[in-house]
Amino acid sequence: MKQKISTGVSGLDDILNGGLIPGRSYLVNGGPGTGKSTLGYHFLSRGLHSGEKVLYISLGESKQSIVENAGRIGIDLSKAAILDLTPAGDLGETGSYSVFSSSEVEQQPIVQSISEAVEEQNPSRVVLDSITMLEFLNSDPYQLRNFGLTFTNYICSSGATLIMITESFNRHQPRDAAFWADGVINLAYDADWRRISVTKYRGSEFRHGNHAFRLSDRGAAVYPRLQPDIYDRSFQEQILSSGIPEIDKMLNGGIEKGTTTLITGASGVGKTNLGLQFFKEAASRNERSVVYTFEESHELIRRRSEQINIPVNTMIEAGNLEIIPVEPLSYSPDEFSEMVRRDVEHNDTQLVMIDTMGGYGIAVRDQNKLERLHALTVYLQNMGVTCFLINETPNVTGQLVTTDMHASYLTDNIIFLRYLEIGGELRKAIGVLKKRLSDFEKTIREFQITSGGIQVGAPLDKIKGILSGNPDIIE
Repeated sequence: MKQKISTGVSGLDDILNGGLIPGRSYLVNGGPGTGKSTLGYHFLSRGLHSGEKVLYISLGESKQSIVENAGRIGIDLSKAAILDLTPAGDLGETGSYSVFSSSEVEQQPIVQSISEAVEEQNPSRVVLDSITMLEFLNSDPYQLRNFGLTFTNYICSSGATLIMITESFNRHQPRDAAFWADGVINLAYDADWRRISVTKYRGSEFRHGNHAFRLSDRGAAVYPRLQPDIYDRSFQEQILSSGIPEIDKMLNGGIEKGTTTLITGASGVGKTNLGLQFFKEAASRNERSVVYTFEESHELIRRRSEQINIPVNTMIEAGNLEIIPVEPLSYSPDEFSEMVRRDVEHNDTQLVMIDTMGGYGIAVRDQNKLERLHALTVYLQNMGVTCFLINETPNVTGQLVTTDMHASYLTDNIIFLRYLEIGGELRKAIGVLKKRLSDFEKTIREFQITSGGIQVGAPLDKIKGILSGNPDIIE
């Protein structure tokens, strides 16, 4: 097989298993504003950077407009050959080719103009924008398909790789063009986030499903859907201490490296503080940890932690901790997973906290958020990263609920924190519900957060009904 060529967008190359097979035709399909032309700009720009000759065939936009639009996102197409077949084209414009009116823009003039441009430029990359315009020039389906096949065969036989752009709102064009092309790339945009998918790729495997696609003033970026099974690295098995003897005793020594721990409880009960206690111990081993906070600010976590003897500022200054606020409604699941993955692989991060699961669900705005969270936790496990999921339960007291996302199956360990009302006094308790890799203490202990740090008392063996939410002192 020929060595693949880059599309100019690294994430899209990953989805395409390395890029495009040269000398073949590809269809980019999507509605208005989905980023079809932007992908074409990236494709040609990558060719120019590699010293290739490229050709942009435009049926709906002038050369000046194309160069200006590409320039706004930092892509220079001034050296690209542009075949301007728009009615407003200027025949005298340097480097462009024009046909004057829509009545003259028929099949034969188009074929002739394209042939002349291809022979003159001998391009290795060609973009046709857009094939939808051909429908207005020829309403006969048979002739349209015949022209499409002739066009793609001619371009590809010359040695060029062809990208054809088409509009998805057209009922006929995308279906026909999909038969002409060797590959089909689809773009979509809804109220949540932009998506890109590949539905056809002759001669190559590709990553199936929807992937995140973002447009910005720097062009297009693609974030492939996380496939945890393709990532792996060896790591030494280790028991991670919390630094608090009573908690370690409850956990039969501590948390196993590379496992996922759910810390669940009501608002203000101390979930994040408990997770940071493990990060404090990791810092003493010179390991790096990251907190992704979806609800609390960076400053609030720092100030509160310092007040309970967790030296977050010192940990941050030493490079052992980073707190990353995640803006609500700002990321797709694929973008967030990519953020975590890059940090783990580039910075050798050993512990990760997602605070909270509810905030994650809101931020990623995806109906399959549990599936995406599962992929992320499996990836972290494969990489030997210890993960803490913080879950806030809606009820302060009452029946114990671990998580409203039904995510308990994702975890290897479950630690619960909860409020108790005993004798008119509000107290806190800690217990372990699950530990997949070892036994654990079945008792429930009193839990306190003081200026000196987290303190855990003796088992509350004189109190029953804690899990049911109806604690009662045993006489």
